[in-house]
Amino acid sequence: MIGSSPSRNYLVALLGARMNYAVPRILYERGQLSHFYTDFYAGQGWPSRLQSLPSSVKGNTVQRLLERVPEGIPPDKITAFNQLGLIYGWRLRQARNPDDFISAFLWSGQKFCELIIKQGLGDANAVYTFNSAGLEILKMARQQGCLAVMEQTIAPKAIEHHLLQQEQSDFPDWEPPRALTLAEQRYIEREQAEWQNADQIICGSEFVQQGIDSLTGLGHKCAVIPYGVDPNPHRMAKHQPKIPHSPLRILTVGTVGLRKGSPHILNAAQQLKAKATFRLVGNLQAVPPSIQTQLAEHLELVGPVRRSEIYQHYHWADVFLLPSLCEGSATVVYEALSYGLPVICTSNTGSIVRDNLEGIIIPSSSTDAIIAAIESLITNPDQIALFAINAYQRSKLFDLQAYGVNLIKALQSFTTAIG
Repeated sequence: MIGSSPSRNYLVALLGARMNYAVPRILYERGQLSHFYTDFYAGQGWPSRLQSLPSSVKGNTVQRLLERVPEGIPPDKITAFNQLGLIYGWRLRQARNPDDFISAFLWSGQKFCELIIKQGLGDANAVYTFNSAGLEILKMARQQGCLAVMEQTIAPKAIEHHLLQQEQSDFPDWEPPRALTLAEQRYIEREQAEWQNADQIICGSEFVQQGIDSLTGLGHKCAVIPYGVDPNPHRMAKHQPKIPHSPLRILTVGTVGLRKGSPHILNAAQQLKAKATFRLVGNLQAVPPSIQTQLAEHLELVGPVRRSEIYQHYHWADVFLLPSLCEGSATVVYEALSYGLPVICTSNTGSIVRDNLEGIIIPSSSTDAIIAAIESLITNPDQIALFAINAYQRSKLFDLQAYGVNLIKALQSFTTAIG
């Protein structure tokens, strides 16, 4: 335990496997996890029996589900609503536009909370939830005199909508310009209600905190805790960086779309054909077929990749590129640094990258900035080598252990303050 502040036992509610279940694992290791609720758990019951299926039968979707096992947390501390998880996953796979995705998030978040409320808080005297999937739990916690903590994993939806409007105008073939839909308005209202009902809000970056404060003036509730990533045996020390390839290999990992700055990656790939090879790893589901065809002409499209196999793409790359308009604190950037990759990213990624030390910080929504950054690295391979060494060293300051220490300190500091 860190410090001597009052002990809290947390009920953690998490849809998905965010950061490989980092928060419930950290709390369990410190004896502060009352119970962990999630939407799918492959460690017991009928999902565990799928492990015996031949690889040829499992397919990527089943294999990704079978990786949903929180290492180090005993099964008796875990409750999974597997049916909810399957329906939620099906709805996401059927989504064809942003509204479909938002509707799936809203539906699953509310259903998830309802199922947990039926179980009650047990011996928990605190809850830890995540944006859009915790409102009803936060309300219940406050009614019962428990500490209500939530994590805002991305900048607010209202901020995202504002940033996307210009992109929609510039790239209508990707996503036509539009006003806020009813689903988006409901999502925004749910987010803001969660902030109001939370005692403390954990943010991965100042970009997120500033967004919350600009909308509601609730920045004083926020604690900024940079993320961290698990040690991985596939990562290599980069004290002796490899010689960059020619053409330079540029990797982007994440869902393909306007928010990730994907149109600018396509434009850069078209203009740097002979100088750089671009690879996109991530879901293409929300991208119109005509755009997918254009992407395939100029970039390597890999599609979604299982967590256990993503290392192959980091090893392939010379440079990592993430020109996002809006993130929380993108964990793929932490991963890229830990593989010793120089990073080109925007300040809106909420990253720990420092300009001209581990990479190059560029403005968002700028194809020219991407091209200039890549060309500067192509013409200066020594800079790539220096960035690579710095990237690897920087990543060691932001591993999962450091994240756990900082998270617990923030939670205990807040607990002490409120008594």
